Amino acid sequence: MALAASLLSRGRFAARGLVAPAHARALSVGVPVGVPTTRMNLFTALNDAMRIACETDDSTCIFGEDVGFGGVFRCTVDLQEQFGKERIFNTPLSEQGIAGFAIGYAAVGKTAIAEIQFADYIFPAFDQIVNEAAKYRYRSGDLFDCGSLTFRTPYGAVGHGGHYHSQSPEAYFTQTPGLKVVMPRGPVQAKGLLLASVREPDPVVFFEPKALYRAAVDEVPVEDYEIPLGVADIMRQGSDITVVGWGAQMRVLENACDMAEQHGISCELIDLQTLLPWDVDTVCQSVVKTGRLLVSHEAPKTGGFAGEVCSTVMENCFLNLEAPPQRVCGYDTPFPLVFEKFYVPDALKNLEAIKGAMDF
Repeated sequence: MALAASLLSRGRFAARGLVAPAHARALSVGVPVGVPTTRMNLFTALNDAMRIACETDDSTCIFGEDVGFGGVFRCTVDLQEQFGKERIFNTPLSEQGIAGFAIGYAAVGKTAIAEIQFADYIFPAFDQIVNEAAKYRYRSGDLFDCGSLTFRTPYGAVGHGGHYHSQSPEAYFTQTPGLKVVMPRGPVQAKGLLLASVREPDPVVFFEPKALYRAAVDEVPVEDYEIPLGVADIMRQGSDITVVGWGAQMRVLENACDMAEQHGISCELIDLQTLLPWDVDTVCQSVVKTGRLLVSHEAPKTGGFAGEVCSTVMENCFLNLEAPPQRVCGYDTPFPLVFEKFYVPDALKNLEAIKGAMDF
């Protein structure tokens, strides 16, 4: 699959009169043959994306708690040395202040990449994000905006995080028109989706699966590329059931699909990649083919985004369904420390739900 033509001639680059870098490309599913790659894990892929963002746009600033020395997960390591303390810098321990500064900086036409150290601590900034950043364009009748704004934040189970360092709060933000919500599953996706987010003319909340910062390793293109927002990736073609997830849960679902195959069940595996807006057409077309649906995420079941996917599929594919849509999610409890292995929706729980849908 060849690399598509550059997407950067549109959006805020054109609005500012900037010339998009000629080597920036749109990458769809998979890494094309012949494209130079290098081995990266998730945090080095994110670091590389931010380096490119700073090189291609002199207004780009990256900031947050401990960002100057590289951050607690090392995602911004060496960037201050490359671009200086005026562009890569620490902030006070105030998520509301980080968000407020980011909105103001983006509102005057600059590019802000703000790090919230853990997604569990994004809530003090919730009002700034959903009531200010998301509504900036709408309330002015599209006269002004703070679109060049990305909030990066680590989310999810990590094995020992407990109730203050393991949450998956993505569903809170998917109810907010004006935001984009993005969750990558691996290094290739993280780099391309982050560059697309930074250059997106609407504010983005970019959730990073902290458990995969070092565990996920891949051959990542060295060039500047984007993966379009709002487009799902069909990771595996199948005929019996559609399996949908995002972020770190895709590894779990891959294992579940492998086990299901041993039982003679063909799973079509879809990574949404973007939750707001999510790719309704790709999921519904798959369910029309398979007749069954399973959605899985780490967040609690009640109010989780799986409910939105299942409801939309019921509205559009009801007559094609052979079984009720299945949700395999975290429990409706605070995230437990010693019981994490029971709480998380692992591959075996998903396998049982897949088999249940087939036996319905």
